[in-house]
Amino acid sequence: MQQSLFSSPSGSAGHKSGGYDDGRKKLAPLADRMRPRTLDEFIGQEHIVGPGRLLRRAIEADRLTSSIFWGPPGCGKTTLASIAAQGTQAEFVKLNAVTSGVSDVREVIKAAEERLRLYGRPTYLLLDECHRWSKAQSDSILPAIEQGTIRFIGSTTENPMVAMTPAIVSRCRLFRFEKLGVEDVKHALKAALSDPDRGYGRLAVEMTDEALEHIARVANGDVRAALNALELAVLTTPPDKAGAIRVDLAVAEESIQKPVLQMDESMYYDMLSAFCKSLRGSDSDAALAWFARMERAGVDPRIIVRRVIAHASEDVGMANPNAMLTAAAAWQALEAIGMPEAKLPITQAIITVCESPKSNSVVVAIDKAMADAARGGYQPVPVHLRDTSYSGADRLGSGVGYKYAHDFPGHYVRQQYAPLEAQGMPYYLPGELGFEKEIRRIREERGLPNTSEEERK
Repeated sequence: MQQSLFSSPSGSAGHKSGGYDDGRKKLAPLADRMRPRTLDEFIGQEHIVGPGRLLRRAIEADRLTSSIFWGPPGCGKTTLASIAAQGTQAEFVKLNAVTSGVSDVREVIKAAEERLRLYGRPTYLLLDECHRWSKAQSDSILPAIEQGTIRFIGSTTENPMVAMTPAIVSRCRLFRFEKLGVEDVKHALKAALSDPDRGYGRLAVEMTDEALEHIARVANGDVRAALNALELAVLTTPPDKAGAIRVDLAVAEESIQKPVLQMDESMYYDMLSAFCKSLRGSDSDAALAWFARMERAGVDPRIIVRRVIAHASEDVGMANPNAMLTAAAAWQALEAIGMPEAKLPITQAIITVCESPKSNSVVVAIDKAMADAARGGYQPVPVHLRDTSYSGADRLGSGVGYKYAHDFPGHYVRQQYAPLEAQGMPYYLPGELGFEKEIRRIREERGLPNTSEEERK
């Protein structure tokens, strides 16, 4: 269902006001009552609405074009759209992508066309949760955006470059909202405590610094969650004999839940990428921090352990072969005992991979071998390497000339092992850290190269 903001029932220009009627004042949640009404009241996002910034200038000049506001919950996306609505001469219509269909969009477009033709007034369409729109819904609005019939403002917590159709994104200016800091949230709480009309300025609310700090920190940048917690604390705490409502740390802890990490698809892949790069970068603390955040957000721990196993070869490899054993053991522990007990062996594997000496020689080796194999042109297997397990193999000459390594000193003998057509060798070139130091020494004793042909030249 569509909701028209700041318009009269007739559809003509109506009275625009940032205030609330008496009934709304009494029934609206604190977070709704304390919603900033002007750019000066707006909290945070200085990088896009600070003095002189593009978005602020566009709103002040009533020249805001089709835009997408992207950011975490409670950071001011819808609030800023409402502020823009109050300062514009245009009609302002609000839809929610969860409950709106193509028919709702057509209704808005039809009214917008008539309004533009009769009164010369443009129409803003604010679409909350715009990433929820299907391709068909998105396509239904494209002509109206291109023709200027409507000015689209999408609000989303998801990365629009991933979650929305490219056709819509390409026609909109993207503004990224950042998570608010603790001081920003505290500013909003203090404003609610002091405001006599919309907040608790008329009540004798005494809130300790510890309680204020706790709610602001646990809210994790979500002003709405912080104000909801403050409202619950004030409304459920009886006044003392002096008539004061005292909100201390104990009350604050009961009033706000522990933060739940909001993770969309884009953030999931970003966190997984940061985790993998921390493994490669030998930063145990960083890798554990990302592991803990992903685990708290509900990421399947098997996905995490699979990455640890992969990096045990990709980034550690032969520099510490035991890293692979530890990583594989973490997988076995996860399958055997599950979470949360498996956190410890997973942590051990993460630390092992991080703190191990690093080498990507395994990756380089298999990449070279695969590239060589892709060239094709396979020649027959050398006679001395052919299979001799079947009857009559000797009459075909299979295995003739093969040297059994254990018959020689050091259980090693030089002979042709590789395919005749192989061109990219040596594939494996050991690094200089960890166990690969020993491998390099042994190869030198055997007269095998530890550097590529290009390096030797």
